[in-house]
Amino acid sequence: MKRRLFLITFTCCCSVLVIAQQTQKPPLHGKNWMAITGKPLAATAGSIIFQKGGNAVDAACAMLAATCTMWDVLSWGGETQALIYNPKTKKVIAINAMGVAPTGATVEFFKSKGYNFPPEYGPLAATTPGTPGGICYMLSEFGTMSLKEVLAPAMELAAGYAIDAQTANSMERGKARIKEWPYSKAVFLPHLGEKREAPSAGEIFVQKDLLATLTKMVDAEQAALKKGKNRKDAIMAAFDRFYKGDIAKEFVRGCKEQGGLITEQDLANWKPIEEEPLSVNYKGIDVYKLQAWTQGPMLLQSLNILENFDVKAMGYNSAKYIHTLYQTMNLTFADRDFYYGDPYFPPAEPMKGLLSKEYAKQRATLIGFEKNDPAIGPGDPYAFEGKTNPYLDLMKKRGFSTDTTKRNFAPTHDIRNQVAYNKTEEQEYMDRLWRGTTSVEAADKEGWVVSITPSGGWLPACIAGNTGVGMSQRMQSFVLDETINPFNVVAPGKRPRVTLTPTLAMKDGKPFLSFAVQGGDTQEQNLLQFFLNMVEFGMTVQQASEAANINTNQLWLSLGGTKTDDRKPKPGSILLHDKTTEAVRAELKKMGYTLTFDDRTSGPINAIWFDWKHGSLWGGSSNHGEDYGIGW
Repeated sequence: MKRRLFLITFTCCCSVLVIAQQTQKPPLHGKNWMAITGKPLAATAGSIIFQKGGNAVDAACAMLAATCTMWDVLSWGGETQALIYNPKTKKVIAINAMGVAPTGATVEFFKSKGYNFPPEYGPLAATTPGTPGGICYMLSEFGTMSLKEVLAPAMELAAGYAIDAQTANSMERGKARIKEWPYSKAVFLPHLGEKREAPSAGEIFVQKDLLATLTKMVDAEQAALKKGKNRKDAIMAAFDRFYKGDIAKEFVRGCKEQGGLITEQDLANWKPIEEEPLSVNYKGIDVYKLQAWTQGPMLLQSLNILENFDVKAMGYNSAKYIHTLYQTMNLTFADRDFYYGDPYFPPAEPMKGLLSKEYAKQRATLIGFEKNDPAIGPGDPYAFEGKTNPYLDLMKKRGFSTDTTKRNFAPTHDIRNQVAYNKTEEQEYMDRLWRGTTSVEAADKEGWVVSITPSGGWLPACIAGNTGVGMSQRMQSFVLDETINPFNVVAPGKRPRVTLTPTLAMKDGKPFLSFAVQGGDTQEQNLLQFFLNMVEFGMTVQQASEAANINTNQLWLSLGGTKTDDRKPKPGSILLHDKTTEAVRAELKKMGYTLTFDDRTSGPINAIWFDWKHGSLWGGSSNHGEDYGIGW
């Protein structure tokens, strides 16, 4: 990962003041609209839709379709998570377009194959596709344009675009696994037998099968319109063709041919869900996240805890600030890892207790300022709902203390031996921690705001038959052992608890900030610090996008590795910016931290800030990689 440190100065009282500085990328400014996402061409797709008169939902759907087509660490067979501010109702709504575990995806099935977690790659890693349905639903309910208009940029890309080096090189690196899947091999390796079998940067990359699939969806819409259907019903006719028609049949055939479990009934039964988001108020700002089928509430819990401290007085990235953040995230990740799961399946997650200010105050008392606590475990939110925790015996089995007046003693089930790590293992671990997606941010002058963190079907992806659609790998985020998380045990029809987590913030009843980031288990970590960078330390949206953050590894990994030891927390392991001062390093080492360093630690974050004083939009786009924005 690549990041950048902010210039800082220490005052005599040891607080830290952020100094205005030149960022690596300029901030974006716009009066009418803003479009930001993970690929320059995809941001251009959003700008095309805006220029044609579309609203932010239309543009966001176009950018999402384009990023899927360009394999920006996701594909059309992946999943979509979105928050939308509707200026007509003045409400934030949540879109759950997460696929579900297929028929036959049981604990017994995966354990019979020797797995401790569902696999990382291939057909058995696949949930049902969510993104096509998410696009159709968002567009039909909140957009203004036709599917034909919104998919036009993606279809042009599928017909052939000049591929970027990042994607082309990812195909080349993953070609050994890609060759295991015949349909993937045919798409990603056009030069089989040559030294470089993947496309080269700048080569025109053509996806005929995907273009045919998108054409079928548009044809279904246009046929419905000719029959007199209204715009909404016509778009949903395209939805039906994907999930119930010939596209579905070919998807299932290709999936099963390669050993997958998804059935036609699984696709036909799936649909996106419009939900009420969760929120907390932090110092007058209402922060919205998706429900507990994501890790989103972890940020809300963290803000509740941090309200009990004067983090601004600690100073930006001082040793005390870093330690407080780390300990806060230890507490909230422990709750995430044990209590979060699909709210549409029993048992019911104790979210009322988890998000209560009183619970946060209790958890805050566990933070000591002398050293890292390697043994923090989940709390007991049920007490704050007036209920008895049904998992006390399970928590004791894990080795967690349920006495809230004492620190948790070391749970051997959760502590991973760090002594025996070699460099390769460390690189593999960090890859799992950071495993990416993309983000889509859009806003317009009418007041529509969209924040999306889509993912799934990243390279090396297994393509389902002749659809050109890469299947999701999100099954790996389930657990097979209820002692790890009784709410997130795999079952047919269930959604895995995902890392994907867009954010919207409101202030004085108006949009304040829209932000999202890629990066697996680091997403909520970076978004929390991005928010604090702006709210507590006065950074601009671009400065906050590039600012030096920290990453904790004291958590259960959500992605990668089929063995329990692959996923266990690394207590005290922390990633810092490589320009962190020697004084801060020394103090953190005294607190028991194991330090690693990188030159960028902040993203890649994309965000929009609403400047109501001047009636304009500010865009921040990460300096991490190819993230790009356009404003007007």
